[in-house]
Amino acid sequence: MRSDVAFIIPVYNEETVVRGVVENVLRDYTHVVCVNDCSRDRSADEIGATGAYLVNHPINMGQGAALQTGIEFARRLPGVRYFVTYDADGQHRLEDVAAMLEAIEESGDDIILGSRFLGAEAVGMTRTKRVVLRLATSFSNILSGLKLTDTHNGLRVFNRKVADEMQITMPDMAHASEILEIIAKRKYRYREVPVTIVYTDYSRGKGQSIVNAINIAFDALLRKVSR
Repeated sequence: MRSDVAFIIPVYNEETVVRGVVENVLRDYTHVVCVNDCSRDRSADEIGATGAYLVNHPINMGQGAALQTGIEFARRLPGVRYFVTYDADGQHRLEDVAAMLEAIEESGDDIILGSRFLGAEAVGMTRTKRVVLRLATSFSNILSGLKLTDTHNGLRVFNRKVADEMQITMPDMAHASEILEIIAKRKYRYREVPVTIVYTDYSRGKGQSIVNAINIAFDALLRKVSR
């Protein structure tokens, strides 16, 4: 049981899966912070039954805002050295988190990013989604100046320095691009670790649409040229 790691899980209408996801994490980690982003279902009740920390947004603010809220809460937890952003829909695996924690401890890097395209195959990913993500990665690398194989993966591990300095201002899914911009601007030491993302019928139904991915890319471009 590790008490020096805090999981931050943004939640929006995940009542059918979130309890199982959280209970699985709590078997190995003491601190799990769930930010309920004004879900319209029983997600809050399901989280409340697990013993995890539950933070409720009074209005729906988007995943970026939920992550920022969770990070700010987790920073106050005693003894926490590492922070994990983790999806509520069951796509992520704890064995990958363990590998990422090992990587950050051994390397001394500031942030470890999970990659679906670095040797590990995503389970159940459609060909269309694979192509779109590859294109989005190329586009994002041009804008951020980073060299990554996967730029929209929600599985991340970072140290206390990053957590203390992280200020996500984009409330919606554009936060993924903003985090990469923060990494580049602050010159954090980073690396990618191969992870396996498991796409189920449920997670595919909850995931981003292709149109949304394109909108995120254009949003990142507009922020870049407006500065």
